[in-house]
Amino acid sequence: MDSFAHRAADWDQPSKIKMATVFINELKKNIRIEPGWKALELGAGTGLAGLQLLPELSSWVAEDTSAAMLEVLQGKLQGNEPVTIVKGEIFAYTNRDIDLLFSVMAFHHLPELEKAIQHIATLVKPGGYVVVGDLMTEDGSFHHFEPIPHKGFDPEQLKKRFEESGFTIKKVYVYDSLRRERIPGKPSDYEQFILIAQK
Repeated sequence: MDSFAHRAADWDQPSKIKMATVFINELKKNIRIEPGWKALELGAGTGLAGLQLLPELSSWVAEDTSAAMLEVLQGKLQGNEPVTIVKGEIFAYTNRDIDLLFSVMAFHHLPELEKAIQHIATLVKPGGYVVVGDLMTEDGSFHHFEPIPHKGFDPEQLKKRFEESGFTIKKVYVYDSLRRERIPGKPSDYEQFILIAQK
């Protein structure tokens, strides 16, 4: 079931665009993208993050489980961009040719986190990078208490999982905070962390 089907057409709201932009700016502060790099975005959605990075890349693989979100992304493309769209879980991509794998606000939707990280380790070339932006541990209110695989993360635990899969952690820190009123009359701040790992 595509849980984003009813939201895809209206996804590109100012708050979502800002979230993607803040993440991409943070990524670029920490990593110098080299000519010829191929990047894969896990949970690419409508392309709000990846399309900002595309001009600096040789090619971009946009992976997402939501056909509706990817359809919106497809509609933004002219047809001659170096973009490969992969509909499915991260396991659907098996080429070991990625220089940079990045993901913003998608890791908490991964049902098999450990297995996914192990698979990511097979995709990223030696010396390549993984950059993850996601929520710090929260009480479930960010997603209106809907059942999702992870209510954010303890970055130290996530760091450990990447290290166990052969990555060296370069940086982990809080880079932004989202204010949302998920419970009427009770606005909450949800911190976002960024994790930068190198293979």
